[in-house]
Amino acid sequence: MAGAANLNAVRETMDVLLEISRLLNTGLDMESLSICVRLCEQGINPEALSSVIKELRKASDAFKTSENSTS
Repeated sequence: MAGAANLNAVRETMDVLLEISRLLNTGLDMESLSICVRLCEQGINPEALSSVIKELRKASDAFKTSENSTS
């Protein structure tokens, strides 16, 4: 029974974090947010993680832009 209560607490926590993420307009979905939380739990610096995500988004946008201009 404790396992079910723990699972419910984890789900509630992730739901709250997802709502905060949406309010802050982070663009993270539940899977991405969950990965970020796990990385932070493993000791990854949240600010560094944020910087990496921003850089990956910039690179992705640049790639999409260059791909569209060559089509």
